[in-house]
Amino acid sequence: MIKEIYRNSVIEKPKITLLILFILLVSFGYFAKNFQLDASSDTLLLENDPDLKYLREVNTKYGSKDFLVLTYTPNDNLLEENTIKNLKKLKNELVNLSWANNVITILDVPLLKNNDDPLTERIKNFKTLSSEDVDKQRGFDEIINSPIYKEFVISEDGNTTGILVYIKTDKKLSNLIKTKNSYLNKKDNNQLTSKDKKEYKKFIKDYDNYKKYYNQKNHQNINEIRAIIKKHQDTAKIHLGGIPMIADDMMTYIKNDIIVFGAGVFLFIVCTLWFVFRNLLWVLIPLLSCFFSVLIMIGLLGLVGWKVTVISSNFIALMLILTMAMNIHMSVRYLQFKKENPNISNNESILWTAEKMFWPILYTVLTTICAFLSLIFSGIKPIIDFGWMMTVGLLVSISVTFTLLPAVLNILSKENVSYRNEKKSIITSFLSQIAQNNTKTIFVSASLIILISIIGISKLEVENSFINYFDKKTEIYKGMKLIDDKLGGTTPLDVIIKFPEKNEKEDDDDEFDSWDDEEKDDSKYWFTRNKIDTITKIHDYLDNLDAVGKVISFASMVRVAEDLNNGKKLQGLELGVLYTKIPESIKKEIIDPYISIKNNEARISLRVLDSKDDLRRNELIKKINYDIENKLGINSKEFKLAGVLILFNNLLQSLFKSQILTLGVVMAGITIMFLVLFRNLTLSLIGVVPNFMAAFLILGIIGLLGIPLDMMTITIAAITIGIAVDNSIHYIYRFKEEFKNIKNYNKTLEKCHDTVGVAILNTSITIVFGFSILVLSNFIPTIYFGVFTGIAMLLAMISVLTLLPKLILIVKPFGND
Repeated sequence: MIKEIYRNSVIEKPKITLLILFILLVSFGYFAKNFQLDASSDTLLLENDPDLKYLREVNTKYGSKDFLVLTYTPNDNLLEENTIKNLKKLKNELVNLSWANNVITILDVPLLKNNDDPLTERIKNFKTLSSEDVDKQRGFDEIINSPIYKEFVISEDGNTTGILVYIKTDKKLSNLIKTKNSYLNKKDNNQLTSKDKKEYKKFIKDYDNYKKYYNQKNHQNINEIRAIIKKHQDTAKIHLGGIPMIADDMMTYIKNDIIVFGAGVFLFIVCTLWFVFRNLLWVLIPLLSCFFSVLIMIGLLGLVGWKVTVISSNFIALMLILTMAMNIHMSVRYLQFKKENPNISNNESILWTAEKMFWPILYTVLTTICAFLSLIFSGIKPIIDFGWMMTVGLLVSISVTFTLLPAVLNILSKENVSYRNEKKSIITSFLSQIAQNNTKTIFVSASLIILISIIGISKLEVENSFINYFDKKTEIYKGMKLIDDKLGGTTPLDVIIKFPEKNEKEDDDDEFDSWDDEEKDDSKYWFTRNKIDTITKIHDYLDNLDAVGKVISFASMVRVAEDLNNGKKLQGLELGVLYTKIPESIKKEIIDPYISIKNNEARISLRVLDSKDDLRRNELIKKINYDIENKLGINSKEFKLAGVLILFNNLLQSLFKSQILTLGVVMAGITIMFLVLFRNLTLSLIGVVPNFMAAFLILGIIGLLGIPLDMMTITIAAITIGIAVDNSIHYIYRFKEEFKNIKNYNKTLEKCHDTVGVAILNTSITIVFGFSILVLSNFIPTIYFGVFTGIAMLLAMISVLTLLPKLILIVKPFGND
């Protein structure tokens, strides 16, 4: 029934089939204009992470502003007149940017020790390095020794300064984010009503549209600031950093990766097809299938608003590779049949080929889908999206392959198809001889592979650095590395101290004598010596950790105040009164981000040295939690850690669990599929073992090389098994078919190596080189993914053409000769 429908609708009416496919291409091609990329931090976080929710609360309490950082290393000394002049000029140009809210440089740091005026006067009328009557050397010494500003706006060696460019808050985006978080909170608590769900769908479209506009605006902002930096490169070495810049550059990387991967794989496919077939027709037909599949998929992504991230940016390259592999298997089988049966009509030849190849290709697609679907168990949003994206893409590819290829072949090919007389492949013939004659070599090699895999897998770790995700030539790497080395670290971590609720007024505190007439202000009574001592104790502990760079807290401000007070320890009410006297501009920048009187909390902000080789994030977090409670004596309910370091560590720690889950799912799923396909337990085990070995060997090599698992490398094993097992299916399926006629295992093996073996060799080499295109990425995990998946596919191909046939010869799953 299905065969007749296929014959009548696709084979007999190729022009109608092509017309329908063309209409689909144009329809989905129209929606390709809505194709979106996403490089936001959300794509690098775990879904439903409670620490993310807490971080949002912290940012709301203490204020969180987007900013860019410029590292400025002048050609001359920082205090040289020319340097100050150039720095002023650069600052003025940055201030004039329409989107810049505020620019802070070393020239704007308040100097409180530059003269001997009374303390109240120095605080009210502070000077800066840009003031005309300031002692610059004395001011510079104050900044470089300041508990607040050293390693913040000035490096320890005094050669590099940081420039902070705060970006104006986009009120509309802030409101949209608040609304989105509100919906997500409801969703987490299962409080979304059917009405809420409808409203959320509508809202998310508005949110995505505005985010797209905001990203475009951010791209323009980055270009503007880079144009300014370029003008000043002759006077100083300047690098740009900051989350908005990283997000924009990653967007650029994704675009470049999609273009480079797609173009590179396309060119390689053309070369491969020409090498295999030496006929323009057989180059054109698979290319058409690839083009239709990819464009329809891009349009589908645009239609449903599915965004591509840095993790899924290689989906086009993968779709091209896998679609081409299907087409090569179909085309080779068609040509082989026509060669052996020249008198059979073209329609019957196409139908026979489609019938013979449908089940093996369907099962290869299903096993590959099983591999990608296993990624949904990772719990990591971009990996889950990548899994679903490739699943849909493979369904599109198989649909196009079994409609477009027969239709085009029917229209363009002649009754007598011309093809070159192929010589036997030297490589497959050589592997055939090994499979038949080198039993000891094969099993010793297999045992060695298993041993290497076990040793290597035992050494796998997840500890990696965000800085090292990027090529050393990129601006992201250069900027982050310099900030890490010179300006106190890159990865933020906060310790939130929650003080017990009680009346904290201390009557024994003395006010500054000159401030006896201070007006009433209840906020000053929040400050107590006990609170200050607690903050200081934790601050000093954190500051002494090797992995920690800059630490800032209210204790930093207290130290400055006590230094100004001739080293005399200030009591609570003195600090409270001092707080009321500080100008709002200073209070807003250096005090309010570190205390919350309303919430009875304090925040200690620190930055971790992300590029430190021996950094172990999980151990560091555990150590801080343990030491604050057990060595400093702070109740565990009275403090909590928050920040990007926590979120990144949560992601890393989930990788091991993800690796086990994805591997377990794909191995179980593929074994079950083999049982369904071949209805033979022994044959199923024979089929999966070579591919499992290749995947485990790659994990072992990764472990032995000390390369940590990341969001890309955890997908290698599952994807390798899913794609490589296609070779086993094609080989076993063909072996079973040929053995019925030949009734001899060795002769069947030779026939399979000369036919389907050649197709496996060609597709595998194409896949290997296709994945190698990924080395052109600026994103290091993508490079690892390309290199190791390519190597795994090569190993799997060799294993399928040596170990698999050897096992078949030994076990004889199809009965005796």
